[in-house]
Amino acid sequence: MNMPDPQMMTKEWMAQISNPEQWKTWYNMVPQPQGNPIAGILQDAGASIKPDVIEHLKNAYVAKLTGLWTDFMAGKTPELKDRRFAAPAWHASPLSAFNAAAYLLNAEFLSAMADAVEATPHQKQKIAFAVQQIVDAMSPANFLATNPDAQQTLIETKGESLAKGLSNMLADMQKGRISQSDESAFEVGRNVATTPGTVVFENELFQLIQYTPTTATVHQRPLLMVPPCINKFYILDLQPENSLVRYAVEQGNTVFLISWRNPDMSMQHLTWDDYVEQGVIAAIRVTQDISGQDQLNMFGFCVGGTIVSTALAVLKARGENPAASLTLLTTFLDFCDAGALDVFIDEPQVALREQSLAKGGLMSGRDLGSTFSSLRPNDLVWNYVQSNYLKGKEPPAFDMLYWNGDGTGLPGPMFCWYLRNTYLENSLKVPDKLTVAGEQVNLGSIDAPAFIYGSREDHIVPWGAAYASTALLNPKKPKANRFILGASGHIAGVINPASKNKRSYWSNDRPRTAKAKPWTAEQWMEGATEYVGSWWPEWAAFLAEHGGADVKAPGKPGNKRHAAIEPAPGRYVKVRVD
Repeated sequence: MNMPDPQMMTKEWMAQISNPEQWKTWYNMVPQPQGNPIAGILQDAGASIKPDVIEHLKNAYVAKLTGLWTDFMAGKTPELKDRRFAAPAWHASPLSAFNAAAYLLNAEFLSAMADAVEATPHQKQKIAFAVQQIVDAMSPANFLATNPDAQQTLIETKGESLAKGLSNMLADMQKGRISQSDESAFEVGRNVATTPGTVVFENELFQLIQYTPTTATVHQRPLLMVPPCINKFYILDLQPENSLVRYAVEQGNTVFLISWRNPDMSMQHLTWDDYVEQGVIAAIRVTQDISGQDQLNMFGFCVGGTIVSTALAVLKARGENPAASLTLLTTFLDFCDAGALDVFIDEPQVALREQSLAKGGLMSGRDLGSTFSSLRPNDLVWNYVQSNYLKGKEPPAFDMLYWNGDGTGLPGPMFCWYLRNTYLENSLKVPDKLTVAGEQVNLGSIDAPAFIYGSREDHIVPWGAAYASTALLNPKKPKANRFILGASGHIAGVINPASKNKRSYWSNDRPRTAKAKPWTAEQWMEGATEYVGSWWPEWAAFLAEHGGADVKAPGKPGNKRHAAIEPAPGRYVKVRVD
């Protein structure tokens, strides 16, 4: 799509302040630079807006613009409710306040136009996304020439903030990404990913960590955790006070965890089948061998849950049932609603990725990180541009954001299979439609009680899509599925330590008959009860219920066939590939 230059547009806005008649060009459907920036996007998409709708939007826009201009000429400072303009400097200068108010008015107008576009739902979503990217980028808060707060800082520091901001920007250009956290404050293995354990197995795809027990007895069946292969496992093992891994160990579980390797070009040929067979299934075999247990409590987070579920369906097709239970956190099995990511998923975009990556190559962690940041640009991009570059501040130390910047890539063939067969065609949910590792995949064949978690404000895996897994798993035994809804988003909702008693979660324990129709997500929510605090204890109880008898904790990691290789967190997680 045609994406105008936000900085050029901002300069034009500044020039228009002295001539209010020029603001009217914003409702002319002429591509930039002569007129409205949405016009070029509509041209690219072959979409349009009805003339009478444009006329209505134009009249509303002109009325508000006239009022704004009249107030400005009368010396009245406009009210600014947007948090980007909360600093006193925006209100102290009538010109800056007017500029911010004019931006908000134009943003409102452009968003209304995007909403009025006549196009297919998916095309309309793409147009709205492109317009929102422009709107967010054009904020006068993003440029030193139009940000009075940054200008005030420049004066107060006698230019030091500008010098430091330029230094920060040059350093980030070298890294190829915006720094969101003080990265010098953290080191993997020193103050994040510190739960004691041992690497007991490795192949080209992953290392398997066995964590050291902290209780005299443990549940007989171990817990095998599969984190997402996008980013690194230590989101589950940040600092001791917010580590889900440490919590699981403290609850009397023998915990094994996959640490995916950050792929280099030697792994460019690997496929989804490899992540299932050489990844999860290999980890299951090793965990069974070390623990002496045929059945395990299985766990998957995000795409890790999708891979785990695929692996269990493959093993079921082979006559095996290694899962005593299955935990899925913010996981897609039914890609009915891909959330904010849906804007990147259509036949042309997937085909373009396949053309470049399906036969080999890597989807870089930098590109994946940029994609996710674009979903929330004000929080994950422009906030740091303003703070780090315009004001010369150092980002604070924040473990989650440090992890967020420690990205991983994906092998091209694996990534392309994932895009087409799940996001684009939603084939994984259809019994026997896909063949993986030589077996037809039927998620409904997985015979294990399921604990399914969604986050209420998740923009990556909308909670309704996470809930949709309840219709795919245990179709003949709906009581075997337990759904929990947590507050907050994709990451913060999951990493909600029980010790802090923060946020809340929802559960629905209403009795149901076996023949009753499955609830929709909305029906589930209507009967749900909200509880204050973390959902982690609910999960711990679920694991205990399916963990078997309590037995003496293992005295040392591994066994004769799988000896200790190195201490946790291992080598693989420390590899950074930009």
